[in-house]
Amino acid sequence: MRSSGRCGRFWAALTRKKRNEDDGSDSQLARVLSLLDLTGLGVGSTLGLGVYVLAGSVAHDHAGPAVVVSFLVAAVASAIAALCYAEFAARVPKAGSAYVYSYVSIGEFAAFTIGWNLILEYVIGTSSVARGMSGYVDALVDSKMSNALREAVGINVDFLSDYPDFLSFTIILILTALLAYGVKESTLMNNIFTCVNLCVIAIVLVAGGINGDTANWNIHPEDVPSESIPPGANIGQGGFAPFGIAGIMSGAAKCFYGFIGFDCIATTGEEAKNPSRNIPLAIVLSLIIIFLVYFSISLVLTMAIPYYLQDPAAPIQDLFVRLQWHEIKWIVSIGAIFALCTSMLGAMFPLPRVLYAMSNDGVIYRKLRTVHPKTQTPVLATILAGLLAAVMALLFDLDQLINMMSIGTLLAYTIVAISVLILRYEDRTVMNSVEFTLPHTFQQLFNTNNLMNPNQLSAAVVKVGICIFAIIVCAVCGILVLASDQVSSDYPGVIVVLSILVALMILLVIITSCQPTDKIKLTFKVPMVPVLPMLSVSFNLFLMFQLDSGTWIRYAVWVVIGYFIYFTYGIRHSTEGEIAKHIAKITETEHRTNEIDNNGFYVDPERKI
Repeated sequence: MRSSGRCGRFWAALTRKKRNEDDGSDSQLARVLSLLDLTGLGVGSTLGLGVYVLAGSVAHDHAGPAVVVSFLVAAVASAIAALCYAEFAARVPKAGSAYVYSYVSIGEFAAFTIGWNLILEYVIGTSSVARGMSGYVDALVDSKMSNALREAVGINVDFLSDYPDFLSFTIILILTALLAYGVKESTLMNNIFTCVNLCVIAIVLVAGGINGDTANWNIHPEDVPSESIPPGANIGQGGFAPFGIAGIMSGAAKCFYGFIGFDCIATTGEEAKNPSRNIPLAIVLSLIIIFLVYFSISLVLTMAIPYYLQDPAAPIQDLFVRLQWHEIKWIVSIGAIFALCTSMLGAMFPLPRVLYAMSNDGVIYRKLRTVHPKTQTPVLATILAGLLAAVMALLFDLDQLINMMSIGTLLAYTIVAISVLILRYEDRTVMNSVEFTLPHTFQQLFNTNNLMNPNQLSAAVVKVGICIFAIIVCAVCGILVLASDQVSSDYPGVIVVLSILVALMILLVIITSCQPTDKIKLTFKVPMVPVLPMLSVSFNLFLMFQLDSGTWIRYAVWVVIGYFIYFTYGIRHSTEGEIAKHIAKITETEHRTNEIDNNGFYVDPERKI
């Protein structure tokens, strides 16, 4: 009995939820971010080096001119995740992004897992952008900086960089100081750099568009002189989609990472003016701007240069080298540096805020929630985050770690989509328990009783259905990714199994859509629930299955470190746990106070009446 009681308390601790009674109005952080600041933050954090690399790389390796379709598919997938973020921003205008969202809807353990993954994403994101910027500057001076450091202080360790990158280390420390000084000042710099970046992109679009030729969208392989094809280049079947639908979809998977970054807007819940309105609006506006830029760049590039001649590493610079417009090339180079500055700010900006939110809740060390009285920023969390990112940029070669950044993002997107479903179908009433009998459950599956408001049974149907749906999606992704060669007419058994699993997924979507939803009024709600959130879960899990085993091993190590912190500190110092203990103590005291003696009189602990 004691062991079952301990297990019950342990499970209650893992699943305890954060109360959503605070609207963030009493936050110590400064509410200074306008709609323009938030939109600029989302655009700046996303339109980084991807603008100058991604379109040409995907066109060359995956999709050809159909890269524009790949970006459209990726934009739709990102938009679904963004809509889920927007609804949660309207529900929970607090700092912490997906961490807070999952804390409110799922529970503390899931929230810690998401928060720890977000820390990983932002640390690696900041470090990798800093290394990219350092490498870009180094390329402009013919690699003299890296060669000198490699000779003077070379590192001969397999999992470390060839040399310590002091430039990226210094860049991150400067950015850390700027963020610690004040959020308004750092977002002002971000807005300026984003405007410069957009102006450079406009110049590229005009200059490249002048040299566009629609014939490059309809190239036939037999019309291409063999001497003009670079060694090892694959021109596919030619035409608009030379690599077919498979190429478009694999390109879309790569393009999806070009949209990562908008979620940093959702971390500003305690620093945004009118967050329940401005955060959802800023997320939508930033995604529209981002898609239009990517679409336009890929359009100009593939029309100006045949897809098989694209330079995957620096396609825009290569375009103007071919045109012998060297002045434009240098403008583009300067624009890329500004773009990297905004990307680095966008990656670094949410990191101390996630640390602040988690430490404020007590799931990690509370000292990190310290807010400077003058700058009104989480200064200790900012400095610690900056040092961690700077050390990683200094010592590590991030080529093998870059995929880890996507794990945290995709998992966060998945949890947010699930949280939207749970909250939308949640039973908010304080009523007697509903009878969980087999006939009642079968009736509730398709809501034959026309229940209008959620109850405990309908909410349980949704939660169980989501769990089964996620398991089935994992099974489908495992077959499509790990056994892709068997998905053909030669293996009818695999096709049958896939068909059954997909049919079950559709059935679960129908069952979920039959359940009643809550009637709470919000400034923004995700449309087409439960279809869109379940699509988001499916797409995100599919992309996670694309990652290699080494990435999952490194991710597992990071998670083990986080769980050590949580189970040795967070589970005992959680704010919600302390509140629960306080309530339990008051309840026990009241119970003792109201004890009745054998004569029917109340007994007071201090004196008997």
